[in-house]
Amino acid sequence: MTAPLKSVIYKRIPRPDPELVARAARFGVADLHEGLGEIAGRMCLMSPAMAPISPGQKLCGPAVTAWNFPGDNLAIHAALYVAETGDVLVLTNGGGHQGALWGDVACTYARRKGLAGTVVHGAMRDVDAIRELDYPVWSTAVSVEHPKKRGPVAVNVPLVADGVLVEPGDVVVGDSDGVLVIPRAHLLQTVESAEKRAAAEVEFRRRIGEGEVLFEVLGMDKVIADLGIEIHDCTWGGDL
Repeated sequence: MTAPLKSVIYKRIPRPDPELVARAARFGVADLHEGLGEIAGRMCLMSPAMAPISPGQKLCGPAVTAWNFPGDNLAIHAALYVAETGDVLVLTNGGGHQGALWGDVACTYARRKGLAGTVVHGAMRDVDAIRELDYPVWSTAVSVEHPKKRGPVAVNVPLVADGVLVEPGDVVVGDSDGVLVIPRAHLLQTVESAEKRAAAEVEFRRRIGEGEVLFEVLGMDKVIADLGIEIHDCTWGGDL
């Protein structure tokens, strides 16, 4: 007979290289998404429903994860307790609106503790108060519905938040474009790819500033030719 699953809290996470985290923080979600590659970049990108509560917010740091039972937010308090300066809280209750996972009191403490931000797959509340605190928060929903604090809980275990697998210690990056989770094993390659992409874009902007055509700067003319796409110098119905 299988033993029942029990609540669990792990106080420590596998920590990524802080220098790599700092290098990743210099880039936006778009560059790091491209740096992860075509497959991983899509698998690790949360949906457009995951949005910042204030414009211009950014976050980057290792994930501290908290799985909450629907209608309950006991796990987030355990996560707040074990999180360290620079960490990102990733909270989920499966994405439902039952029981707000995050509010201004928790946010005040997280800010004082020096956390990098919070990502909520589920509901948060106290939006205006949290905006005044200027603490980075992303969420898929807003609801003031009262949460219980009874558990069960799972803290610092792998979980799925907004369709993305998040393991403790993965690097979570957020900005106005969304939220991306970079697996620790892919962090170096992702950062190096983002750095190369950023350098290439500097060159693109230089050439555009000198009057070159974007279509040619990006090599779209060659792509069109290689695909055998025809270009006709007339209207679709023929010249009138």
